[in-house]
Amino acid sequence: IFVVWMGINIFLFVYYYLFYDQGPQFEYTRELLGSALPWARAPAAVLNFNCMLILLPVCRNLLSLLRGSFICCGRTMRKQLDKNLTFHKLVAYMIALMTAVHTVAHLLNAEWYTNSFQGQYGPLAGNLSMLDDSSELKTTYLNPVRSNSTTPTLLVFTTIAGLTGVVITLALILMITSSMEVIRRSYYEVFWYTHHLFIIFFAGLVFHGAGRIVRSQQVTDPPHNTSFCEDQPENWGKKPECPIPQFAGGFPQTWMWVIGPMIIYLCERLLRFIRYMQPVSYRKIVIRPSKVLELQLVKPGFKMAVGQYVFLNCPAISQLEWHPFTMTSAPEEDFFSVHIRSVGDWTEDLIKMVENLPEGGQGPKMAVDGPFGTASEDVFDYEVSMLVGAGIGVTPFASILKSIWYKFKDSDPKLRTKRIYFYWLCRETYAFEWFADLLQVLEKEMEERGMRDFLTYKLYLTGWDQSHVNHAMVHFDKDTDIITGLKQKTSYGRPNWDKEFEQVRQENPSSVVGTFLCGPQALAKDLEKKCVKYSDVDPRKTKFYFNKENF
Repeated sequence: IFVVWMGINIFLFVYYYLFYDQGPQFEYTRELLGSALPWARAPAAVLNFNCMLILLPVCRNLLSLLRGSFICCGRTMRKQLDKNLTFHKLVAYMIALMTAVHTVAHLLNAEWYTNSFQGQYGPLAGNLSMLDDSSELKTTYLNPVRSNSTTPTLLVFTTIAGLTGVVITLALILMITSSMEVIRRSYYEVFWYTHHLFIIFFAGLVFHGAGRIVRSQQVTDPPHNTSFCEDQPENWGKKPECPIPQFAGGFPQTWMWVIGPMIIYLCERLLRFIRYMQPVSYRKIVIRPSKVLELQLVKPGFKMAVGQYVFLNCPAISQLEWHPFTMTSAPEEDFFSVHIRSVGDWTEDLIKMVENLPEGGQGPKMAVDGPFGTASEDVFDYEVSMLVGAGIGVTPFASILKSIWYKFKDSDPKLRTKRIYFYWLCRETYAFEWFADLLQVLEKEMEERGMRDFLTYKLYLTGWDQSHVNHAMVHFDKDTDIITGLKQKTSYGRPNWDKEFEQVRQENPSSVVGTFLCGPQALAKDLEKKCVKYSDVDPRKTKFYFNKENF
């Protein structure tokens, strides 16, 4: 998809650059503006294309529909859909780059329009600039500057194109700067509210070309022979070969590019509003260790798949803010649950609100949008799966492991997964507690069924000191782990991924292995490299496919 997208961008830029740089209808326009004309118009074409795309990757319901449709049932296409936010960012970067080029070129155009009107670029540019809209003289203007008192700044702030351009650029700068990782992580509300300037951005975009400030020569009868007439502007309208040239602005096209995605996004928001109005009730509220809040919710008609996520809105905190959370429940359960860690103002406010509830009191009103598909949905499509969770990133795998337990319990014949390797990396010891119960149940279930090899799990404590190690050494001979109570002992430090991948490859010499991560980007890059490194070129041998959760 990236190659196709980049290819279309390059084609549009080159095509429209040559169109405006060599087109005969723009020969007189180039006389006023020079090379700044194609440098302004070629980025505009790329901008139209990318502004058409920018909303589509964030239409979550559209992506979920595509994931489940017969058109996109292939694993490769689903992997591309899972990179929707990466593509959204790439498109945004392209919009930012092209906006910078487009803006600089048009600022030069404003300067050169003014200089041409003042006669600084020779008699031809001066004569073209003097042409005015006149029904008596049958003339039309080419230069939008109509007075010697008009400055480039005045031209920018008194034309539709200039004013909307300033508004669009300011909105874009605010959206991009507030999207930086440091702001998005620490001040999510700033990112969320500022990002809604896209409404102003698109409104300005639709009207930006209405001023038709760039004009081209029109066909006349008899035709105006540019090559013959450009050196004798004093004879325009006097010689049959040189009728006075006529000019007109091009029809605005941007709205035609963006109207379709805008309607799709409007339908998306309408569907979200309908879901917002649907009632949600609490089944259970639990405050887990390490300030993790578990909410078990019930919503009529709600159906989910493993690894999916929902957006939650708490009107008591904010009427507008929606935050994504992976569900930790299994599809087989009659409720859905989320585990919320305290990071940022919204989650802190929600946890404080729940902590202050009276005994047996109902939680605050909650609205739910979703569920939406993620890469983890495909976990049962692989014979062997490697699940890697970091901290609260274990949540999608809680759903998967619960679902596996139900499938074994019901002897589901459709389960094609033969083996699962589960790795969980945590900084604090008490972060393991809320998940250890599920692992104990699975551990017992696998033993009773004689399937100890089906689930291999390894827990890693990444934030530890010498006292932890000493305590573990004293109790090393115990049958169960001192931290989790599980038979599998907790490891200290980080996994040796080369060793882990090599082990999986040796134990599954002819399997397709799906590697799933919910965790930081640095770990994602490392695991993606390992998947490539340990995949065999022989299609009959082990292949690793990397999948990452994206919100």
